[in-house]
Amino acid sequence: MRNAISEGQATVDASKLNGLEFLEHHVYLISLLGFSLFYGLENLAKKSRQHQVKIGRRDATSEKVFWLHIISFALYNALIGYLLAHPEEESSVLSLWLFFIAMGLHFLVNDFGLREHHKWVYNHIGRWVLAAAVITGWAIGRATTISQEAIALLFSFLAGGIILNILKEELPEERESKFWAFAVGAAAYALLLLII
Repeated sequence: MRNAISEGQATVDASKLNGLEFLEHHVYLISLLGFSLFYGLENLAKKSRQHQVKIGRRDATSEKVFWLHIISFALYNALIGYLLAHPEEESSVLSLWLFFIAMGLHFLVNDFGLREHHKWVYNHIGRWVLAAAVITGWAIGRATTISQEAIALLFSFLAGGIILNILKEELPEERESKFWAFAVGAAAYALLLLII
């Protein structure tokens, strides 16, 4: 899974498909689009919670924002499931398992953030929708095949969403952070990438 975005750029560059000429050097823009979309969703959820408290309701998002957030994350999870069904040809079993474990841990962290925004409605409805979305995405991925170019574009969009969700949920608040802990984790991950 190393260098997936730059490899995706190379795949799109080499493509002869009509309509991809615009994206010849813009796979990173697709990644930025994913980042921006999930940033906007996060801001919307925060503002919805603040508004709900301000008007005397519970500290959770409105129903409309809940469904927008859940549908967006369901598509995000389905995309991860879809891409799990289409591993790179040279991927080893170990790298696939590591990706699977990393995404599983990522889902747990996202679950925490979504539960914080949506409270009980997430526990009763949202988490089941998101779990079904991963399985649905994987099943669609097993049943269909799309071009390598499309997979590269989908992966770059997903990468932008993952980066935002990591920054928002997995890195501690500034006042609670310890750079040495971050540096040790980054070094361990870099070593793991070099080994694979």
